[in-house]
Amino acid sequence: MSTQIIRPARTLQGSLAVPGDKSISHRYAMLAGLAEGTTRLSNFSTGADPHSSLACMEALGATVVHKEARTIEVTGVAGQFRQPAGPLDCGNSGSTMRMLAGLIASHPHTFTLIGDHSLSLRPMERIRKPLSQMGARLDLVDGHAPITIQGGPLHAIDFITPIPSAQVKTAVLFAGLQAEGTTSLTESILTRDHSEHALRAFGATLTRGSARGPDQARGPDESAKLSIPGGQRLQGIDATIPGDISSAAFFLCAALLFPDSNLVLDALGMNPTRAVLLDIIAALGGRIKVLSVEEHHGELIGSIQVNRAPTPPATAPFLISGALTAQVIDELPVLAAIAPYTANGLIIRDAQELRIKESDRIALVAQNLRAMGAALTELSDGLEIPGNQRLHGASIDSGDDHRIAMAFAIAALRATGDTEIQGAEVSAISFPEFFSSLDSLVQL
Repeated sequence: MSTQIIRPARTLQGSLAVPGDKSISHRYAMLAGLAEGTTRLSNFSTGADPHSSLACMEALGATVVHKEARTIEVTGVAGQFRQPAGPLDCGNSGSTMRMLAGLIASHPHTFTLIGDHSLSLRPMERIRKPLSQMGARLDLVDGHAPITIQGGPLHAIDFITPIPSAQVKTAVLFAGLQAEGTTSLTESILTRDHSEHALRAFGATLTRGSARGPDQARGPDESAKLSIPGGQRLQGIDATIPGDISSAAFFLCAALLFPDSNLVLDALGMNPTRAVLLDIIAALGGRIKVLSVEEHHGELIGSIQVNRAPTPPATAPFLISGALTAQVIDELPVLAAIAPYTANGLIIRDAQELRIKESDRIALVAQNLRAMGAALTELSDGLEIPGNQRLHGASIDSGDDHRIAMAFAIAALRATGDTEIQGAEVSAISFPEFFSSLDSLVQL
C-alpha cells in the first residue's frame, strides 16, 4: 500500500484533458466486442475498470489491439460469443459485471463472472431479477458474485426499474437487443443515457416514449420508457470518447478552493445527464464558461473554463437529493470532501447507494473529514456538512476506494499541514494519471 503526501497549495492554474469517459468506454468496448467488423476507439479510458471489460471481450472471442495514444481497436464476434476458456474476470468493476451479464445471457454457453474481494461484496440481485424474467438462468452466492449464467434464448419483458441504476438499465437493454420481441424499460428516475447513445451509434434502433398522434395524451411515465426491438445486429464504428467528467470533478472542485484559480478542461464530456455537475459547482461558488461544444455519436464534447466566483451564490447549504443524487452519485465523495471549505456547506440525501459501492463511501467520507477536524452529521442516506470550516492535515484511509483517495487529495490542498493518503495507488482503478495531473496544475 503506497502513501501519497499532499501539501497545502497556493492556487490551481492551467489546462488539462482528462482521459476518456469510463462509462462510455465500458459500453463501447462491450458493443464493439459483439458487433460485426472493427471498431476504432480514440481516447479510451486509461482506468483499470474499462480494461476489465476489454479483457472479457477477448475471452469471448473478440480481438483487441492496443494502438498509440489511448487508441483501441476491437474486432467483434458478429453476434456470436464463444465459450470462454475460464471465468470472466471483472476485476473491481461493477459496471463490467452487471452490464456484461445482460450482454452474454442470450448466448448458448455457460459463463462464470468473478471479481476481486470488493466486487464480490456488491449486490447483484438487481440484475438477476430482470434477466431471469427474460428467461436467463443466473445463479448467485447469497446475492453476490461469482455469477453463473446458463445462456440461452431470451424473450422480451416490460420492466420497471426499482432503483435508479444505469447499470441495471444497460443490462436489460443489452439483453433486449438480442431477445425475441420488443423489450421495454421504465425508469422512475432518469439515469445517465450513455447506453442509449452507444446502441444507436452501433446501429441499433431504440426509442423513448411511445408513438402517439399530436392529439393523443401522453401518460405520466412514458417519457421515461425505453423500447428496444430484439434480434438486431451491430456494426463497428470509429469514435472518439469524450473526457470523463467524473474524473474532471476532482479538478472542478479544486478550482473552488482558491480565489484566483483558473482551470481550462478540454475535450470534456458534457452529456446533459452528467453535466448537471457543472450546475452544482456553480451553486457552490464556481464560475463556469463554456468555450466550445460539439457532438459525436450523440455525446457532447466541449471545453470549459472554471474559477471561483468573487461572492458566494447563496446563504443556505446546497441540497443534493432525489433525482439529483442519482445523477451525481460518483461525484458525491469529492463534493462532500470540499464542502467544509464552501461558504454555505452541503447536505446530501437519498444516497444510500454510496454505502454499497467499492466501500461504504458515506462512512469513509465522514471518518476522514473528522480526521481533518471537520464538523458534520452522518445520516443513514447521506451527510450534512457545514461550510466555513478550517481543516488540518491528517492520515487518510482510502478504504481501497479510488474515489475516496482522490477526493481527499483535493480536500488536502486547502488544509493546514501535510496530508497522507494511504492506499493512494487505488486511484488507478479509474484515473492512473490523477496525481501527476494534479501536480501539473497545483502551485505551492
